[in-house]
Amino acid sequence: MVTAAAVTGLGGAGKTALALQAAREAQSLGWFPGGVLFVDLHGHDDAPVAPEKALEALLRALGTAPEYIPPTADERAGLYQSMLAEIAAERGPVLIVADNAAQASQARPLLPALSVHRMLVTSRETLAQLDAHQLHLGVLAPAIAWEVLEKALEIADPRDPRLEAEPDEGENLCRLCGYLPLALQIAAAVLIVNPGKSVAELTSELADTTTRMDYLDDGERGMKAAFDLSYRRLTKQQARLFRMVALAPGADVSHETLTVSHGAALPPRGVDALVRAHLVEPQDTRGHWRMHDLLRAYVVAKVAADDQLKSDHDNARTRLLSRFSALAAEARAHLRSLPVREPRGSFSGREAALEWLDGERTSLVSATTWAIEPSHARASVRLALHLGEYLGLRRFYDDALVVYRHAIEGARSMGDLRSEGRSWNNLGIALRRTRKLDDAVEAFSRALAAYERVDAGQSAGRAWNNLGRTLVELRRFDEAVEAYKQVGRLSESHAHPLTVAIADNGLGRALTKSGRLDEAMDSLVRAREASRRWGNRYLEGTVINNIGRVRRRTGSLAEALADHDRARAIFVDIGEREGTATSHNERALVLAAMGRFATAVEEHGLALQIFREIGEQHRQAVVANDLGLTLQRMGRHGDAEAKHILALEISQRLGDQYHVDRSLSLLAVARAGAAAGSRRTGRRWV
Repeated sequence: MVTAAAVTGLGGAGKTALALQAAREAQSLGWFPGGVLFVDLHGHDDAPVAPEKALEALLRALGTAPEYIPPTADERAGLYQSMLAEIAAERGPVLIVADNAAQASQARPLLPALSVHRMLVTSRETLAQLDAHQLHLGVLAPAIAWEVLEKALEIADPRDPRLEAEPDEGENLCRLCGYLPLALQIAAAVLIVNPGKSVAELTSELADTTTRMDYLDDGERGMKAAFDLSYRRLTKQQARLFRMVALAPGADVSHETLTVSHGAALPPRGVDALVRAHLVEPQDTRGHWRMHDLLRAYVVAKVAADDQLKSDHDNARTRLLSRFSALAAEARAHLRSLPVREPRGSFSGREAALEWLDGERTSLVSATTWAIEPSHARASVRLALHLGEYLGLRRFYDDALVVYRHAIEGARSMGDLRSEGRSWNNLGIALRRTRKLDDAVEAFSRALAAYERVDAGQSAGRAWNNLGRTLVELRRFDEAVEAYKQVGRLSESHAHPLTVAIADNGLGRALTKSGRLDEAMDSLVRAREASRRWGNRYLEGTVINNIGRVRRRTGSLAEALADHDRARAIFVDIGEREGTATSHNERALVLAAMGRFATAVEEHGLALQIFREIGEQHRQAVVANDLGLTLQRMGRHGDAEAKHILALEISQRLGDQYHVDRSLSLLAVARAGAAAGSRRTGRRWV
């Protein structure tokens, strides 16, 4: 059953307006009690919205908190479909409106799996590859185009006599606008803000454009003539403000960003004038505006052709990058592991810093892409490096991949090896968190190569730690041990004691995995004492959990349980949910080893719930398999089978072959146990 419709046509044909009108009418008729969702795919921008970003926007619209949105496209798609299924069961059908798709592949991941829902897509391209009803929207009929002009003028002034007095010129104006709704609306705005101007004067000005027919061929060029007229009618101050909106980073431009770009307080009612002329559109969030992609392209071309405007544009970018970098640095200080003793600068505390980062996120990320421009490379790279903690905290790993790939290019263009190394390191973290582990190893290795050339020992210590952690996840334990030992070989002047403590913790984990438990305990005790000396409670909780793992393996179960209790208390106290979930699961493993299976199942369940809520797919798979093993030991093979299937599905989506194999093996044992009434537990995987 076809559940989607695609409205296609050239730019300015009114596709979005038609889709929104249809959505409003359908909702008013009660066809979609589950609600209407809207996402702009910006398919014809230089950077179209990727499917994973569109899924993120839809998940947020469905009420998912940013920190709980999974990092990968497949995980987001799974959560999106699950939430649509829940809404279908509880409230009824949902309509999804996906605006401005560049191609079928951009919209296909958003298609609802359940046939009860519907999707409406708009695009300038015919989406033949999309399983959807196709509706091509051409230009308006001359009579309808006339009505568009007439209605716009009548709303502004019911007594406006111009169209009635000049019917031939009105028809000519419709023709010159290509019968496109957007061009017609802008032409009407020119007349509205110039009540003394006749329709004949306007058509005469349009006719003066020497390339008029060429522009009408594709619609975009026809639009430029209307844009030229609107632009020339702006005051000098309004025109500059218009350019600043178009050239700001990101699709959504805030009042703060626009003020910094403008270089002074915004002129009174300046943006209002642009809104009235339909040159910018207000967003739902007060003090935020959006500009149509054709208008943005129009301004970019205009600036590129004028050296004076180009200089003004470059100066605006310089101001904006300076302000963004300063604020991002202040915000970063509030997000670091060590507490900030006093409020710093513009932010009263951590929550205020996060609020600013969340509100300006799209602009911040877009601004970092200016790193490829020589005149802005240094400031853009500096901004990128200030965003690392935030992007990690909010799990915006796809943003981080974009940010640090551009930062690497910018740092290379300047020959800045320190910044290049830091950018490779941050890229590696994002790659590891998205389970691209081999790529992460390559990134950390490149970071170390850059650091080696500039003797950046402290930064090298962090990169060695990240490399060691990734190698542990790849189960390359001997290499991980060597990576962590490299940190210990750095001199005190090159490695912060906390960096060494983190290395000792990682080394202890790698040694535990290798079965070298006495060495592991020695390393972990050193890490625990250092974390306490430096007051890093997150590291302390992590180390104590790892000590508990060693004690469980040596059979010291009571001590291990106490360790995990202490770690859990620390993580709960500092509000660290991932650590809290890990502590619950580790407690479950100890309780199962004690034979306290029912309590162990409860602890596994708490861990699974938290990992699900914060979007940690990989850890969900690990816990699901651990829970399955506990259920097998209780003889509940059918329940265990369901958990191993869950782990298998997640691991397959993540491309994690080790955990795919582990899940398949445990699933086979569970099925065999169910068939034979056995209590086998697949111990070789424990």
